[in-house]
Amino acid sequence: MILTDEARTVLERSLRDNRSTPQDIREIEEVIAMMPDDRVLLQKNVDSNPIGDLPRYSIHIRIQHLLTFTTFLLLAFTGMPVHYFGAFWAQPFNELLGGIEVTRIIHRTLAVTMIASMVYHVLTLALGSWFLHRQGRFDLKRTIVPQPKDIIDFRQDVLYFAGKRACRPEMDKFMYKQKIHYFAAAFGNSVMIVSGSAFLFPDVWASILPVAVAGYFQEMMRLSHPHEALLALLAIAFWHWYNVHLAPGRFPMQWTFLTGRITREHQIEEHFLEYLRCLVEVPEEKRILREMLLTRRIAQDVSAGPPEAGQLREQPA
Repeated sequence: MILTDEARTVLERSLRDNRSTPQDIREIEEVIAMMPDDRVLLQKNVDSNPIGDLPRYSIHIRIQHLLTFTTFLLLAFTGMPVHYFGAFWAQPFNELLGGIEVTRIIHRTLAVTMIASMVYHVLTLALGSWFLHRQGRFDLKRTIVPQPKDIIDFRQDVLYFAGKRACRPEMDKFMYKQKIHYFAAAFGNSVMIVSGSAFLFPDVWASILPVAVAGYFQEMMRLSHPHEALLALLAIAFWHWYNVHLAPGRFPMQWTFLTGRITREHQIEEHFLEYLRCLVEVPEEKRILREMLLTRRIAQDVSAGPPEAGQLREQPA
């Protein structure tokens, strides 16, 4: 495979950050040279364990995701009966939990748990980034922070699905769609926290805001809280769950949120730049890939030798 300038830059930085030996570099360059230029052919011929092959999420991220999605669903199913307490379906639900006052207590307890999970998430990101920075290994491109490349990736992905490109763009650890999911959830959670606090502490908000604004703010929060919850519930059910679990190639479930590992096929398809890093960071991956290329007979002839490290050639469109 002839790497693009961008892929070569990612690979060389990973080799440098991980202090790869000359022997490791030669082996990695050789196996990359064996890879077919057609990434679709590569993606369709690699072996993948549905549970996951390559590391993606730490135990901290998995715990945070578990706390967030369980509390979110329970918040939705306890908050709606409180807001629509007079509806025919809400009354029996509240009675099942012990009455509307008990439902309110459960709802507020879950809200505190979700806020604690968000604080835990922010601390993990901050401390993890600081630790990597101290080691000289922090790479902004591997984070969820939006990059100009995401716009280019989106355009190229649209062209691919329109049949104008042979393969999907070379995307990083987090692709543009995942970044949209993440920041949409962050915005929604922020709205829910602010609006929920307006219900619990109206006197605090009244003391902060101008008198002329406080009343309008309270009314806006009363409208935004249930409607944002309903919007988030619909987005999770019809957008997030489909893209993560129900789309072709992922159905019936993607196990990454439990195992912290991603399938080899998925990473090559949507996170190829991260896959190049895995060839460096996961020692056995280059051996596994070499064996698959030879077994499936899709390895390119490398009799002329692997390309020189640092050689930059543009991949054909």
